[in-house]
Amino acid sequence: MVTKNQIKLVKSLQQKKYRSQHKLFVVEGKKAVFELIDAGLEPFQLFVDTKMDSQNYNDFDLIPSADLEKMSSLSTPNGVLGVFHIPDAKPTESGDWAIALDNVRDPGNLGTIIRLCDWFGIHHLICSMGTVDCYNPKVLQATMGSVARVNIVYTDLAKYLRETEKTVYGAFMDGNSVYSEELPKKGILVMGNEANGISQEIQAVIEQRIAIPQFGKSTTESLNVATATAILLNEIRR
Repeated sequence: MVTKNQIKLVKSLQQKKYRSQHKLFVVEGKKAVFELIDAGLEPFQLFVDTKMDSQNYNDFDLIPSADLEKMSSLSTPNGVLGVFHIPDAKPTESGDWAIALDNVRDPGNLGTIIRLCDWFGIHHLICSMGTVDCYNPKVLQATMGSVARVNIVYTDLAKYLRETEKTVYGAFMDGNSVYSEELPKKGILVMGNEANGISQEIQAVIEQRIAIPQFGKSTTESLNVATATAILLNEIRR
């Protein structure tokens, strides 16, 4: 039996201030929930619809569809919902590449970039304080569980980049072609805001400006930030 207070708590976690207050976040869907459990994230509470086959959900609380709908951020809940403790961030300095995000605001873009980091083996994602919260429900839907395998840190990005020992690269329209660059074995790649690119403050600490050359004659002004990240990560790993 789920209480009104439990429903209220889970519903409140759709807002960043309550996620920060309780150090909890919500994930929906069987695949995503079990991926987080398998990755070692600590569950706070797990719920499954009474209509589901309960034999695969030994540690879950069985709740009616009506209660699950009250908790869910989806228009059509999919029967499984998990509340997890937000993990503590780990140190970000390593002998490999990291991605830094300067005020990326779209949840879908952040979620896709987290998945790309997971795919390309980028273990650290450093975000400016103005970047969308990685535990936003729309971000989590887009990560497909990769959020458990990437260390995501929110910090004063300009200060962080000034203090790192790695070479700081930035993605620009007018940078040097990434295909002609001799990329090192470790560095930091900065990706900017969807509308405004990399801010003036962050530009001041970037050492190398790189670009994805345009081959077509279309009037496309720029690539989507997640698409650009995929291309640049592919080149870094190549």
